[in-house]
Amino acid sequence: MADSLPLIVRHLGLCEYSQSFADMKAFNEQRDASTADEIWFLEHQPVFTQGQAGKAEYVLMPGDIPVVKSDRGGHVTYHGPGQITAYLLIDLKRLKLGVRDLVSLIEQALVETLQKWEISASPRRDAPGVYTADGQKIASLGLRIRKGCSYHGLNFNVSMDMSAWQRINPCGLSVPMTQIADLVDEPPSIETVTEVLAALLAKGLGYNGYVTGSNQIVVN
Repeated sequence: MADSLPLIVRHLGLCEYSQSFADMKAFNEQRDASTADEIWFLEHQPVFTQGQAGKAEYVLMPGDIPVVKSDRGGHVTYHGPGQITAYLLIDLKRLKLGVRDLVSLIEQALVETLQKWEISASPRRDAPGVYTADGQKIASLGLRIRKGCSYHGLNFNVSMDMSAWQRINPCGLSVPMTQIADLVDEPPSIETVTEVLAALLAKGLGYNGYVTGSNQIVVN
């Protein structure tokens, strides 16, 4: 079970990537043993981000969408409105979790979320993320661990403009991308999907629920 500290979930709305990136790093640097774990749910303004394994040739035609270097794991990915981005700011040492444990529980939470809409999906052993039964990628993962704590997290395609994915080789894989809206007759709202995913992530981390925090981030 998780520590007696609560899990705090924040819903931050539409955010600019570079500011969120800076806020995550600041939060991680300032936290200590008394700091509660947090998950930040948000959508980003259109941006391509390059992880530590990113290669320039995977960015095919960025056009007017900025490309930002990130310190997360993985290759290039796309963030945009209509996609859930969740940043998991978790003290792995306190929860006695390894990095592989964290990746697996994130993937399982995504798989179970998709099951709510009768979408069959699973992770791949050779590439983090979640893929539909026909091999399309619907969610991406990228984490950074520093001082025993995680930041960055996941992208989950719900109902977005998918054309931007054609401008990159997502995550260094030649796989088609998909989203919930293209797989169901009545697409759910991003808020509804977020609510389901938040509960499953909290459960996977060992928390008995969560508390909702402010929709503003204040770091010194």
